[in-house]
Amino acid sequence: MELKFWPFDLKLAHTWRIADSANGPGKDVYPVVFVELRSADGRTGLGEAAPSARYQENVQTVQAFLKQVDAARLSFEGAAASMRYLDAVAAGNYAAKTAVNLALLDGWGRHTRQPVYDYLKLGFAEGRHVTSFSIGIDTPEVIRQKVETAAHYPVLKLKLGGPRDKENLAALRDVAPKKPVRVDANEAWRTKEAALKKLEWLAKDDHVQFVEQPMPAEADPKAMAWLKERSPLPLFGDESYHHADAAPRCADCFHGVNIKLVKSGGISGAYEALRAARRQGLKTMIGCMIESSVLISAAAHLAELADYLDLDGNLLITNDPYCGVTTSKGTLSFRTAEEPGGLRVTKRPGA
Repeated sequence: MELKFWPFDLKLAHTWRIADSANGPGKDVYPVVFVELRSADGRTGLGEAAPSARYQENVQTVQAFLKQVDAARLSFEGAAASMRYLDAVAAGNYAAKTAVNLALLDGWGRHTRQPVYDYLKLGFAEGRHVTSFSIGIDTPEVIRQKVETAAHYPVLKLKLGGPRDKENLAALRDVAPKKPVRVDANEAWRTKEAALKKLEWLAKDDHVQFVEQPMPAEADPKAMAWLKERSPLPLFGDESYHHADAAPRCADCFHGVNIKLVKSGGISGAYEALRAARRQGLKTMIGCMIESSVLISAAAHLAELADYLDLDGNLLITNDPYCGVTTSKGTLSFRTAEEPGGLRVTKRPGA
């Protein structure tokens, strides 16, 4: 097996800010790393790493990990054994492991002409899976413009955790007074009392569906359980939930969890994390970073295990080099995917 990887800068349509950068310059570019596995008989598989500084990962750490990987230890026919080998190479590095996991499953599926969702015995119900569209932290004027541009998306996700939260929600409501909105605080509210005040304010809006990660993941679990008991809105853990073994703890603190492939080590880890959460009675959402259609399509293969989807990372960029799952009025579809197997992803013409 041969392992190739290369960095790529995804260009954002709008400057991106969340709570940890609310007062900063934001991001106009999001660096990722693409991975290709090629077997001796010419089979190939594609993957992507979208590392996040929140987890002490970046393009450099991804490439450093991949340089340590002995590609001869990887096999399209043995994804589970290959992932055990990757865990032995180094702890953590889940974004890099995600890229390899995707490439392994993609290569196997391309060879068998079977999509990953069928390999997992999940299927994919066309016309049923709707993603939210994310509105990052900005000025109220820009928020209005973003919401107007997103008019054809049925559900919005508003990032909060900045100094103008109330103005920004009001700006959204100026344009979309009754559209369902999911709120993501990205760990912004430092104490349970401060978080409860914010939640009580948000609950006055009848069309806010739930709130993600109101407090830091490192907060005292007793404080988060206290908040869950008193919250007038459902709470979803994001930064608090990475792997299946955290499901019981999250069930004490949240009503649901947000699973992202890059936190969980790929499709395989996310599959287990989703199933574990559901066994605990938690609602499930599949989310994303800023990503190309490689990672977004990979996540879409798990859609049948999710109550909610936030798979819009590829909709926020202007230079996606790949085609895969498409989004029309918020609804995900593989109908037009040219590749029948694996992740069902192909290179975009001219990219």
